[in-house]
Amino acid sequence: MTWLRLVASLILLAIVLSGATWGLDTWRARQAEADYPPNGIFVDVGGQRVHMVVMGDQGPDVVLIHGASGSARDLTFALAPELAKRYRVFVPDRPGFGWSDPLPADHDTIFDQAKLLQEATLKAGARDPIVLGHSYGGSVAIAWAVILPDTLSGLVPVSAPSQKWNSPLPLLYQITSPPLGQAIAVPLISAWTPPAIVNYEVAAVFAPQEMPKGYAQWFGPGMTLRVETMRVNARQRADLEAEINQMIPDYRALNLPVVSVHGDADTIVGEKIHAIPFTREVPGAELISLPGVGHMTPQIATDAVVEAVDRVAERANVLEDTQQNASGGSISGQMKLR
Repeated sequence: MTWLRLVASLILLAIVLSGATWGLDTWRARQAEADYPPNGIFVDVGGQRVHMVVMGDQGPDVVLIHGASGSARDLTFALAPELAKRYRVFVPDRPGFGWSDPLPADHDTIFDQAKLLQEATLKAGARDPIVLGHSYGGSVAIAWAVILPDTLSGLVPVSAPSQKWNSPLPLLYQITSPPLGQAIAVPLISAWTPPAIVNYEVAAVFAPQEMPKGYAQWFGPGMTLRVETMRVNARQRADLEAEINQMIPDYRALNLPVVSVHGDADTIVGEKIHAIPFTREVPGAELISLPGVGHMTPQIATDAVVEAVDRVAERANVLEDTQQNASGGSISGQMKLR
């Protein structure tokens, strides 16, 4: 019968497509992992393996936490090498990214991640570090300060979400975060997204600035396209606003040096929505506002981010080496302090 043949053909097509998708997913993941092998150390925390890069051999300790769709490579492109001139810098892959094991899906909040990264960096040798987080990683850094206030000496949120916002979840995450999307959409996107589109999306995050030369090759977006990493990223992004809302009432109780860095042209995490109210709510917090700068501040305005860390270190009385920035001094004249 015609309809039976049609059904059989559709089933056969689905099987072929599933097999091709699985095969391409596997090949692309193996290729990415071969191109970007571990370049740091592994720390075991209760059976959970955390990969991190450690740079610098003197000075106060600083922990850098990367954002969504990223890895430690994001912050070791420009920021970590500059900080390592006078700090010991610990840059972990967040759980499920890079070479770090994922946390269980029901224990993967910004608070769970903060606890894990605090224990991992402590095991690696970080003592009362200044904690800096970029973008989603900034929310994890704030969560660290809220729930583990005695384990860090200062906080530097960079282009960080810290408040509720009045916009829907982006369509990509609406599709990829529910169970059906995790099972079907994520493998299809992982397998069939052309490299040109991936590179375009990476470059677009830098707007209105241009992506620095060599960043995409260093960053390795293929690692983020792995199926499990995409699933983790989608779940975390979908849950972020609700998790931030839980900690907003605790901001006024924060009692540590805080310097936030934010570009006023950031259209991904708006300065007026997040950084300005956050620094008003946290006692003594400062905001370094960067005119015309977008979301990727660690790569675009590296000197400003380093200066924020220096300010926190000075306020926390942990700065041991007060040598000037490699650029020749303070850049305060290029930014607005609020």
